[in-house]
Amino acid sequence: MCVKKRVVVTGVGVISPIGNNKNDFWKAILEGKNGTAALTAFDPSAFTTQIAAEVKGFNPAQYFSSKETRHRDRFVQFALIAAKEAVEDSQIDLNKVNRNRCGVIVGSGIGGLHTFESQHKIYLEKGPSKISPFLIPMLIVNMASGEISIAHGFKGPSSCVATACASSNHAIGDAFKIIQREEADIMITGGSEGCITPMGFGGFCSCKALSRRNNDPKGASRPFDKERDGFVMGEGAGILIIEEYEHAKKRNANIYCEIIGYGMSGDAYHITAPDPDGDGATRCMEAALRDAEINPEDVDYINAHGTSTPLNDKIETSAIKKVFGSHAKRLMVSSTKSMTGHLLGAAGGVEAIACALGIKEKIVPQTINYQYPDPDCDLDYVPNTPRKKEIKVAMSNALGFGGHNATIILKKI
Repeated sequence: MCVKKRVVVTGVGVISPIGNNKNDFWKAILEGKNGTAALTAFDPSAFTTQIAAEVKGFNPAQYFSSKETRHRDRFVQFALIAAKEAVEDSQIDLNKVNRNRCGVIVGSGIGGLHTFESQHKIYLEKGPSKISPFLIPMLIVNMASGEISIAHGFKGPSSCVATACASSNHAIGDAFKIIQREEADIMITGGSEGCITPMGFGGFCSCKALSRRNNDPKGASRPFDKERDGFVMGEGAGILIIEEYEHAKKRNANIYCEIIGYGMSGDAYHITAPDPDGDGATRCMEAALRDAEINPEDVDYINAHGTSTPLNDKIETSAIKKVFGSHAKRLMVSSTKSMTGHLLGAAGGVEAIACALGIKEKIVPQTINYQYPDPDCDLDYVPNTPRKKEIKVAMSNALGFGGHNATIILKKI
């Protein structure tokens, strides 16, 4: 039997509504900082929802020339900056690694929507001759991976994932498997999203997915709370450096944790609603446990998908109870979306980083805005205050539109 290569996390980088680097992000998590506020990207007065979790204090001129900024969509800018931080955090000497064995897989649910909308406006007003020659490379979803690969000279496996809100977890899981199969030594992975635009935002409003708590932005994202009424749309990027264990050990790398399991499944039920029995989520978590070769009782903490929508939270809770049985009541479960909002295709990347930092620092992130218990959501959601507790094994769920489900499992090393 072939022995699987071990895979560890050695670097992280974050752009988020509560912090634009690893340290600020983690400090905000521990303080229970809330990233939701009145939307500023455009005038939201005509929309049913007027709040969002936008990235704040972000100035692309700090990182790129004016020409580079013009030729990169917002989601690519986020991805490049977070990847740069992750590479620096990993302390990889790029002159000493075999870049043919270093790859990139970064997910995005939607990609370059800012570019699409702005260029469509130019087309309508000025005609097709004025469409930018950079339109296609700016909007296609794979360009975050492509630009990161170019920036760091990584010539190994290069791909992207677009599975809605499961994109990051699928990207991380696929990158994990590439290293396990000995096809790469290092992978840059995670997700990026930057689509708070009139059309993107309006589309989620129209399908009634967003919270309408416009008069109480800070209380809008409230996963598992009885008064939840929808998710808060967010943006940002979460990028990880994952590495073959012996390769990391040889260069004396700082290791956050080990990735030990990856599961995926399809609901085959509905384009936006989860299977009411939680079948897809259940099988996804079970698959990750099998891949990790651990028992349900070995898991200490779940970073739940926890979107703050009426359906997701009770169905995910039900699925957790099916998978973990009596152990479900002993599990710590939280949703960091209560603080960051829902970063769509970037959510899993940021949440994997929250798990990795929690494992390293022995702190369980909390679910803020948890005020009114819901009989359908009856687990330990680590309400309102982070918990100082060792996490030996953490699971992170991501459940996307189209019935795409992905679960990763991280372990203390």
